[in-house]
Amino acid sequence: MPPSVAIVGGGATGCGIARDLALRGVEVTLLERGGLNAGTTGHTHGLLHSGARYAVADPAAAETCARENRVLREIAPRCVVDTGGWVLALPGDREYFERAVTACRSTGIDIDRIAPDGVRETDPVTEDLVAAARVPDAVLRPGPLTAATAESARRAGATIHTATPVTDLLTGDAAVTGVETPTTTLTVDHVVNATGAWAGEVATLADVAVSMAPTRGAMAVLDADTVSTVCNRARPPDDGDIVLPRDGEVVVGTTSTPVADPDDFDRPATEIEALIREATTLLPTLEEATVTDTYWGLRPLAEAGGRAADRGLTLLDHGARDDVTGLTTVVGGKLTTYRHMAEVASDHVCDRLGVAADCNTATTPLLPADADLTSLVERYDAAGPADAAPG
Repeated sequence: MPPSVAIVGGGATGCGIARDLALRGVEVTLLERGGLNAGTTGHTHGLLHSGARYAVADPAAAETCARENRVLREIAPRCVVDTGGWVLALPGDREYFERAVTACRSTGIDIDRIAPDGVRETDPVTEDLVAAARVPDAVLRPGPLTAATAESARRAGATIHTATPVTDLLTGDAAVTGVETPTTTLTVDHVVNATGAWAGEVATLADVAVSMAPTRGAMAVLDADTVSTVCNRARPPDDGDIVLPRDGEVVVGTTSTPVADPDDFDRPATEIEALIREATTLLPTLEEATVTDTYWGLRPLAEAGGRAADRGLTLLDHGARDDVTGLTTVVGGKLTTYRHMAEVASDHVCDRLGVAADCNTATTPLLPADADLTSLVERYDAAGPADAAPG
């Protein structure tokens, strides 16, 4: 019999691990307490990063984003809206803009300078714009992406359970041996904790500590149809410096504020006001737009930090770290890099289980071109505020 793995958490990372392991012949069960996409994945701004945003401060992360951007366009084209992206500099941003252009070129990110008047041909940017460049940003549709990943895992043999909270981890002889839900007990060879901002709570079920420091990020949706391209302010990541087009609307993001409880945190209107105020410095026409929706996401950051914290993958081998075998925790990262995170986590689990199969998720399409994404989003309860509409 093949080895068995239970994955706790049905966001993009958890579903990505389920798909990767199932394609390698592992017996996989994924358990999500709500609908797929209910946590961080469904509450992002939906940016498919080119890597330009991280090129100055974190070249390794930028390279990973650039590579995974290309991969997702190939394996999940219906989940990507190819808007393109601008890196935009106001008068005080020119030095950072030049650093960003140099960093993008050194990390292999496609970047092309363009005159401010060229930007204005498609997007209503401020007359104060002093420099601009085009990068291969795009918009991701998290609901369809997560649902398609879960369905790909199911077709490869995985079992996907929504509305199934894990109430306990089974332990004995310094090992995690399974999971318990309100309706069943499942014995497995390995458990993966992929619950994002809630990873610390799940880890305590095995009497191990995972120190999380999630931050909330606010998003505002405006009824503006004048923006057609992802707009990034050329400065270190800060509030209100990303604007994304989305089916006749725009999404403005984001903020970064530490939270103590991922299930109970403030959502102040002042954060939304600050976002819009910053966004209008780039796109003055947004000042006249109406806010149609607001939502907050949680960054699943390990340990203390904030915007300067490591946004890359954190993988905790509890056998090596805590002398509790059979449990791995995976947190951090970005939606753009979810497949890469799943590959790293699956490599680790396969190594522990003695599975020799290689990863092939970078070259295997998520689903056939005629798959009904609308039905899959409904089936897995994967709709979220980061999607304008499923389908």
